[in-house]
Amino acid sequence: MAVADDRTDRTDSDDRTDRTDGTERLEAGIPGLELVTNGGLPRNRLTLVTGTAGSGKTVFAAQFLATGILQGKEPGVFVTFEERPDSVTRNMRSLGWDIASWEREGTWSYIDASPAYHIDTVFLGTDYDLTPLLNRICAAIEETGARRVAIDSVGSLMAQFENGSRARQVLFQLAKTLESQGVTTVVTAEREEDYGPITQLGFEEYVADNVVILRNALEGEKRRRTLEVLKMRGGAHMKGEHLFTLLPGEGIVVVPVAISSIGYGSSTRRLSSGVAQLDDMFCGGLFERSLWLVAGATGTGKSLVATQFVAGGAASGERCLLHSFEESHDQLLRNAAAWGVDLEEMERRGSVAIVAEAPEAASLEDHLQRMKAAIDAFEPDRVAIDSLTALQRIATVKSFREYVLGLTFHIKLRSMLGLVTSTGGDFLHAESTSDLHVSTISDVITLLHYVPTEGEMRRAVQVLKMRGSDHDKAVREFSITSHGMVIGEPVSDAARLF
Repeated sequence: MAVADDRTDRTDSDDRTDRTDGTERLEAGIPGLELVTNGGLPRNRLTLVTGTAGSGKTVFAAQFLATGILQGKEPGVFVTFEERPDSVTRNMRSLGWDIASWEREGTWSYIDASPAYHIDTVFLGTDYDLTPLLNRICAAIEETGARRVAIDSVGSLMAQFENGSRARQVLFQLAKTLESQGVTTVVTAEREEDYGPITQLGFEEYVADNVVILRNALEGEKRRRTLEVLKMRGGAHMKGEHLFTLLPGEGIVVVPVAISSIGYGSSTRRLSSGVAQLDDMFCGGLFERSLWLVAGATGTGKSLVATQFVAGGAASGERCLLHSFEESHDQLLRNAAAWGVDLEEMERRGSVAIVAEAPEAASLEDHLQRMKAAIDAFEPDRVAIDSLTALQRIATVKSFREYVLGLTFHIKLRSMLGLVTSTGGDFLHAESTSDLHVSTISDVITLLHYVPTEGEMRRAVQVLKMRGSDHDKAVREFSITSHGMVIGEPVSDAARLF
């Protein structure tokens, strides 16, 4: 068997030792995965990536190799048992990876064991011997100086054996041989159900050092992509499922939801809500680093509050981002002008950025990634999202809750103030809203009500909750004028609202 030089002592800038478990890590090149894995994939070990058809296994394996080439100048070997190499190269071109040029440069090497070729060095008569295949892989590692190996998919390899015990021995032999070559390996495997057995044969996950599960589950006619690290020998990692998406030009992007261990600080500094009378109801304004939820039925004035929130920040010299899922860009400008707010001029000056998108234009995970990217690019002091409820119709309850957690954390981490709106006719008793945990993660909750009177429907505003501060307990009537929100006296018979 051809054996490459021992490279276990080699190090580079992508290797890192985790401070909590001492395991040396290698950057996988998948945004968000480093946080979930506590620093990356353990170096010089085998990671099994399993999932149903279309879950992203091949992309994961290719992205792992592409990162080594692009960021660490580390060559890689891609062993394919299913797709032809030219098919893999063509499919990955949309992600911005020029595999063909890497092949010419000698940094990407294919081992083609796809069924179309029936390679004699893999099958020996009626028996199967792994030695010829291992010789080819080791030769490719030696020739390219590879540090990373991807195998897609091991299920096709294991299916050649009628004896499960023999198949398990072969997989163990593969893992130990690659470990002896000093490479870090990603191996993909199929599974039949998103929440069934981990692998088809039932033993692959025991041989692997680490196991990552990709899911593309259908729930209520909506797809939900998640990644879960099932195990990581000798290393700590985040538990549970984490949303991920596949983006053109980027590949897999993970959105971690386990964020409780990461702090974003607090402050006693007060900032204006954009409405002076609301600031009085807040006993001096909103605390910096607060998340403000404005909830109410359709037409009660949530978009108005969001507009004045942005305008108030811009008037104080702050940079403000308004993200709308309810109205188009032109509608936002027109409505704001009717309330005495010149958003168009604020945009021209660069103090306000507006992003208007239809919820159905992308998946929930894509929307979250786009919003995070917009926040990172514009670097706003305050962010307004109008409205979260519009996105609910394209997601499952669980996905939406994870989305809200990830988004609100990012807002608090990157800006001074955040505002989100939520639609609900009876917010205090709306089980769907409480199930989404919108209220529990908010620092301030303001409710907007309709007030039925004789011959007229009026509006009222109420501060339901404000963490760390006293606030006005009254339910006050307000009107929408050409100067925005004008708050008046308490409603005399507020009990009838509830």
